[in-house]
Amino acid sequence: MAQAYDFLSEWFETLNDDCDYAKWSQYFIDGLSRLNAGKNGLELGCGSGAFCRALARAGYRMTGADLSAPMLSKGARLAREEGAAVTFVQADAVKFASPEKYDFILSPNDCYNYVPPEKLARAFRSAASALKKEGIFWFDVSSAYKLREKVANNISVDDRDEVTYLSLNSLSGNRVDMEVTLFVREADGRFRRYDESHTQYIHEEEDIRRALALAGFTVLSAEGHLGGEKQGSDRLNFICRKTVKS
Repeated sequence: MAQAYDFLSEWFETLNDDCDYAKWSQYFIDGLSRLNAGKNGLELGCGSGAFCRALARAGYRMTGADLSAPMLSKGARLAREEGAAVTFVQADAVKFASPEKYDFILSPNDCYNYVPPEKLARAFRSAASALKKEGIFWFDVSSAYKLREKVANNISVDDRDEVTYLSLNSLSGNRVDMEVTLFVREADGRFRRYDESHTQYIHEEEDIRRALALAGFTVLSAEGHLGGEKQGSDRLNFICRKTVKS
């Protein structure tokens, strides 16, 4: 079984085209402006770089970091095609270290759901170490509600002309294991099958807040997706400021 995003990387943005990347990116751009967050940013868990490209077009100097080499390759290709100046580096969010200090770090779209609970504080300390004094750390997680009530013990399907996505999801304690299968149409019309495995961890809000405090962050705001209400939201956004030197 392949690792997460070994094959899904090629189709990730296509299969997420209903999430409205433009509106989601503008949510960050508007918020960063209100916070006077600066222009030098890092996206941890950047995937194929949709947010990096949007922020680069808006005048930000962006670096994208991800553990998945196929995701980074796709991201670099899309950035070149769109003329977006983005630097991509391979990195693990838990162990990330950078000689450069950033004005802000973004980490949208579930990056920290891939981090086990016992490593969460360490991952947040890694983010803090890459930020300037008073830097902004803005990330989201898929909410416990979403993972427990919508994703776990369910089957997710997305059938397109060129690709079919199938995910069998099972709950085990505080994690959801996802067995993902892609059927991709080849040039001759036949479909080739690809399989990979994902695990996302459920993080409760109070546990996230505790880990952030241990890492030296103050939570400025905790809100639902695109700034909506937290209750019943599929995503929880944590907008934080680094308050201790690291």
